[in-house]
This record gives sequence, structure tokens and C-alpha cells, in this order.
Amino acid sequence: MLTQLQNIDKSWTLFLDRDGVINHEKYKDYIHTWDEFVFLDGVIDAIKSFSPIFSRIIVVTNQKGVGKGMTKIEDLTIIHDNMKMAIENAGGKIDAIYFCPDLDENSPYRKPNPGMGLKAKADFPDIDFNKSIMVGNTLSDMEFGRNIGAITVFLPTTKPEVPVDDHRIDVYSSTLIGFSNQLIQLLNR
Repeated sequence: MLTQLQNIDKSWTLFLDRDGVINHEKYKDYIHTWDEFVFLDGVIDAIKSFSPIFSRIIVVTNQKGVGKGMTKIEDLTIIHDNMKMAIENAGGKIDAIYFCPDLDENSPYRKPNPGMGLKAKADFPDIDFNKSIMVGNTLSDMEFGRNIGAITVFLPTTKPEVPVDDHRIDVYSSTLIGFSNQLIQLLNR
């Protein structure tokens, strides 16, 4: 699958999960406020390095805490605004953030279902799912990637027990900055 990544150009889209990929995930809880949001090491640099490579960088995140009334929508907006600002201030970009507050596992927008990806494509018609990568830290993220036809990249940040050779995983990398470094090396060959 790494050979397919050598074809990446400015027409590709990068989809990123949030909790466990961009920021530390709270154990058996949700990130409710900006004060609780902590970037994982190297993430801001990784997104900065992805920014000139990809046409679009899109965050897709399930947010059951909002649906359960535990996280206020205003606080989620502040988290996402501040996250984007920190990334942009470092020279990176996030083109859009889609979140699903739905509690119903069958919601078309809740990962692994493709709704957030389809919404992104409706908002950005130039997105080609066959020229997309989905980076996540759960098998649900990998299934979302499969459901939209993207290459999947698994980060074991919160699920180290997931086997490297799981059929839903195309690329395995320890961290987002690790994947960024892998990709840059591959593209510079």
C-alpha cells in the first residue's frame, strides 16, 4: 500500500480523526472544554507538514458527549476554533471539521458510516475518495475509511492491542508525526 502513497499529489484529501489522533483521549470520558484539550506530541508539526501536500485536510469526529448532553455545543465550537487557530498559527491548516453527536450507532453520520465523508464531498466536490487517506486510532475509523474508499492509516495511540495485520488497516504508524515522516520520505524518493 505504501507504493500507492507515492502517487499523492495536491489533488488528494487527508481525513483525520480527532481524539487519539490529534489530541489526547480521556479514558472512558470525553473532552468537554478547551482546558482539557491537549495536543499529542508532534501533531502540530505533522499537520504543518501535511498542509502543502494535500488539497484538503478534514477532521471527522464522533462526539457522543454532545449527544448525551455532557459536552456543550458552545464548548465543542471553542475547542475546534482554538485547535484550528493553533494549527494555523504554526503554518498548518484544517479545511473543515465534521462531528457527529448522534447516539444511534446506525446514524448515517456516525463512524464507521460514511455520512461525514459524504458531507465533506458535498461541501468540497473536488474530493475524490479514491485519492484520500483516513488516519484514525480505532477500527471504526478504519471501517469509515473503507466505506468511503480511502487508504487507511492506523495509529495505536489508544488501542495498542489491535493487530498490525488487521485487514482494515493499510498502513500502520505509531504516531501522526511518524506517519508524516514516513510519507515525506516516500514522496522524496
